[in-house]
Amino acid sequence: MRRFCLSFLLSAFLWCEAAERADYILTANWVVTMDSQMRVIGDGAVAVRGERIAGVGTRAEIGKRFITKNYIESTSSILAPGLINTHTHAPMALFRGIADDLALQDWLERFIFPAEAKNVSPEFVRDGTRLACLEMLLSGTTTYTDMYYFEETIAEATKECGMRGVLGQTVIGFPVADAKTPAESLSRTEAFFRKYANDPLITPAVAPHALYTNDEKTLRAARALADQYRKPLLIHLSETRKENDDMQAKYGASPTVVLDRWGILTGWTVAAHAVWINPGDIAILKDRKTGIAHCPSSNMKLASGIAPVTSLLEQDMPVGLGPDGPAGSNNDFNLFEEMDLAAKLQKVHTGNPTAVSARQAFEMATIRGAHALGLQQQIGSLEEGKRADLILVGTHAPHAVPMFDVYSHLVYALKGSDVRHVMVNGRLVVRNRQILTLNATAVVAKAVEWQKKIEKSLESSR
Repeated sequence: MRRFCLSFLLSAFLWCEAAERADYILTANWVVTMDSQMRVIGDGAVAVRGERIAGVGTRAEIGKRFITKNYIESTSSILAPGLINTHTHAPMALFRGIADDLALQDWLERFIFPAEAKNVSPEFVRDGTRLACLEMLLSGTTTYTDMYYFEETIAEATKECGMRGVLGQTVIGFPVADAKTPAESLSRTEAFFRKYANDPLITPAVAPHALYTNDEKTLRAARALADQYRKPLLIHLSETRKENDDMQAKYGASPTVVLDRWGILTGWTVAAHAVWINPGDIAILKDRKTGIAHCPSSNMKLASGIAPVTSLLEQDMPVGLGPDGPAGSNNDFNLFEEMDLAAKLQKVHTGNPTAVSARQAFEMATIRGAHALGLQQQIGSLEEGKRADLILVGTHAPHAVPMFDVYSHLVYALKGSDVRHVMVNGRLVVRNRQILTLNATAVVAKAVEWQKKIEKSLESSR
């Protein structure tokens, strides 16, 4: 008996020595990898070491290969890549609900521009970003793409929250909160690029607002700056019919053609909305490998139109999802809702119930969205060597049973509130729906304080 025990202990010791160590092992009923084979692994697991995924496989396979002190085991659950928001304006969370049911220009000129002029500051964007990141993380978004002011402050708050961000410093042709001129905005952008040149969480970007708010000189300078530092350029493109009509009248061509003529689309570019693009525009965007951020909630709420997403997907273009907003054009950051709407809107638009399947919608929120941002080698799928950005979604609620198809569930049944655990860059940031990086009560209280300040500022301007 003694000899047997010694033999057993020796075998166990040798196994522990041979096994790879992991910082975490997460298990679930289903692991949705979104890899090139679109594997869905039953009774699956993911091992995490440091900032990266160390292994993906069945629970048995991962259990044999790795040992860890930190198991996150969950029944009735789906383990999936973290969701990727390809277009938003995070600090505007503090303007949530300030004005609704208005046309875009009316909303901007009567409410947003006056509110921004009186309130936007580093303190405003810091508190707004914390609120936005809190909401996004609790609903499963691990990466977001921002276009706003004081992006260096937004970057600091984003890192504090433990979130990944592609953060675009806005460049626009009139005085704004952080710059009096486009040249000043570009100078601020260059400093931002240098500060966050190799950050593990922050990808700095330059964000000329749109063709209709910038001249050729500014847009060319923005492109040159992005190319010099090998960073992305973010821009609004053909969001409304009016934008297209105005640019056609001014330049004799669509916004896409004009931007391409000036060389703005020749590098790493992400175009938001792309609602009113024609087949010729699509051909240009495909040839330039431009990422597209589709924002169904925003486009519906502002009656901007319906982007030709079915056509874009048929050509295998990099299309991601974004909530836009969250003030007026959309009032939340819920990518589960954007997935659902992206699929359903195309079915109505094309009259084809097979247009944009649930799997395609989830793909846009994960790996295709990563392609749109040019980050597909780092995030968007659960694969060994990629950054450990992942979510564990519960499937035990009444609206989540029974489950016959995992993609159908993720897009048409589950909600942001079903997200139980969230990891970003190998760091657990949400556990059992509790945020671990922020004082949620304080963040919400600060938002209420801002509501009072904003209301008072608008009263004084009327």
